[in-house]
Amino acid sequence: MYSADDLEQAVANGALSSEAAESFRDFVAARRKTPAPDEEHFRLITGFNDVFVVVAAGLLLTSVSWIGDSFAKWFGYALVAGAAWTLSEFFVRQRRMALPAIVLLLSFVGGCVFTVVHAVGPGPEGLLCGAVAGGVAAWLHWRRFRVPITIAAGVGAVSVGSIAALLSAKPEFVSWLLALMFACGLLTFALALRWDASDRQRETRRSDVAFWLHLLAAPLLVHPIFYALGIQRGTIDPVGVMLVLLVYLAIALLSLWTDRRALMVSALGYVLFAFTQLFTQSGGSIGPALATTALVLGSALLLLSAFWQKSRSFALRLMPLRLQRLVPP
Repeated sequence: MYSADDLEQAVANGALSSEAAESFRDFVAARRKTPAPDEEHFRLITGFNDVFVVVAAGLLLTSVSWIGDSFAKWFGYALVAGAAWTLSEFFVRQRRMALPAIVLLLSFVGGCVFTVVHAVGPGPEGLLCGAVAGGVAAWLHWRRFRVPITIAAGVGAVSVGSIAALLSAKPEFVSWLLALMFACGLLTFALALRWDASDRQRETRRSDVAFWLHLLAAPLLVHPIFYALGIQRGTIDPVGVMLVLLVYLAIALLSLWTDRRALMVSALGYVLFAFTQLFTQSGGSIGPALATTALVLGSALLLLSAFWQKSRSFALRLMPLRLQRLVPP
């Protein structure tokens, strides 16, 4: 299995000419009847050996953590971070294995965060220091291994740690939690768009980085919006359902503009819940209501997927020309 990054490296090392790589991309796009950017390629697994390595690494990291815990809690997490980095030197830097790269990256960043939190203390200072440690750890890992999910992991660690530190220092700010989440989501989404704009054809590792940032931004943006609409209160009226539907249509338009589907997937559960609640309040039972809603939404999303290029072509006409230069053509 070959990724866009493999083609990029093959061209950089002279194994393929840039013309041959571009011809291969055009051939695949014509064969699949869809442009390469619309596929949203990202490599999650290269083979079953990835699963084998992840299981073995999980056993090793767990045992190292237990051994370190017998001395001090922070020491166990420090050993996890050190072991994850050491394993990455072979399985990520040399073997370029996709799934182990993700697991080892999260283990390293998480190990660094909890090492600092337990060493400093669980108060606001410890949480803030842990957030900084997570960002620094992600930056160091990116400089060494260039795993696409690294930037998202660093942004997530800094966001969660900063919000936790703020709430720990000022508990009364808990009423602003959703607003803080939404602000972090906007910043993450803006960062994702910046990475996307640097590779509009989605031929390099930068596109993979943007994918993971979009995946992180989606729940941070979607949850506060739908929570503000009040669909978790257990009752919803037709006006509320219409608002949910309008918000989801706006999210669909944004997804078409950016050629990213993460926002739509994150919001799908809220739409499903809202319509199911409306049907059950009208006297129906939960089973048929859920089945009917899922049938309608599933059919609509499949139609959108089948006609994604035509839908996106129409949506781009509604987008300012200046902004079109920032998204895939």
